Amino acid sequence: EATFVGAFIAYLLGLVIAVLRMSRSKIVRVSVYWNAEFIRRTPLLVQLYFLFYVLPDLGIFLSPFAAGVFGLGIHFSTYTSEVFRAGIDNVPKGQWEAAKSLNYNRYQTWRNVILPQAIPPMVPPLANYLITMFKETPLLAAITVVELFRAADQYSNSHYKYLEPMTLVGAFFLLVSIPSAIAAMKLEKTFKLRQL
Repeated sequence: EATFVGAFIAYLLGLVIAVLRMSRSKIVRVSVYWNAEFIRRTPLLVQLYFLFYVLPDLGIFLSPFAAGVFGLGIHFSTYTSEVFRAGIDNVPKGQWEAAKSLNYNRYQTWRNVILPQAIPPMVPPLANYLITMFKETPLLAAITVVELFRAADQYSNSHYKYLEPMTLVGAFFLLVSIPSAIAAMKLEKTFKLRQL
């Protein structure tokens, strides 16, 4: 659940960051760029600690789950924004001019011309980031989110058995990650074939 909610935030915020990075205003472009770089260059664990343990000192209280999904979403939005930006940059300049000649406003241009062409090639890398987010969810245990790893850890501590629970967690991550990675590779091949 944390993975999918975090991915939704990452994709939505990533698209916003990508669009702002293409702004006509240099101040907006530069400030968004440096904020994204700061988030990308700091460890996710530090960001999770900040959201869960530091924000309450400022009067902002988040549940462990909310802090976890916001942390995942904000952190990975800086990566997905690059995917969105590359996809948008990949749309030929002539498409923008064609939309202008059809008297499309900015919203119509994005909705009817740019995004339908930009999104398909973005799907495989976005799927890869979803898999990466899934593999990062054990970090949420550091802020007391009871996800799979935390549940196994609690069981291990109370029963003094570590091999079985941790092996099961590892096996579960493999069972989800490997088929997901194969599906992402197939998607990538499909989109490459369509472009030929």
